[in-house]
Amino acid sequence: QVQLAESGGGLVQAGDSLRLSCAASGRTSSTYAMGWFRQAPGKEREFVAGISWSGAVKYYADSVKGRFTTSRDNAKNTVYLQMNSLKPEDTAVYFCAAGPHDIHYTRAYEYNYWGQGTQVTVSS
Repeated sequence: QVQLAESGGGLVQAGDSLRLSCAASGRTSSTYAMGWFRQAPGKEREFVAGISWSGAVKYYADSVKGRFTTSRDNAKNTVYLQMNSLKPEDTAVYFCAAGPHDIHYTRAYEYNYWGQGTQVTVSS
């Protein structure tokens, strides 16, 4: 059993930055691929970013490329999502997820574990 807990969300203005953290506990493994997803009211859950077990390979949705950066610290069992130049359309509940190292990062159904989510609200 693995538990994931997101933190760092909040209310910010457009153009501001936030750093989300995802802390893993339980039977964790550094071989997990990690992903970030978000879901806005009335919209489907969408892929935001993914990172390989080593941290060497990263994937981003087109909507966040150049603004968001994901990283991981396996020694701390923590994954980060640095969000810069935030836009109102980034407003959503953000979830982190863990899955086997060889998953297709954008496919939510391939992840085994999910956090509870953290709210990010970006005002105009």
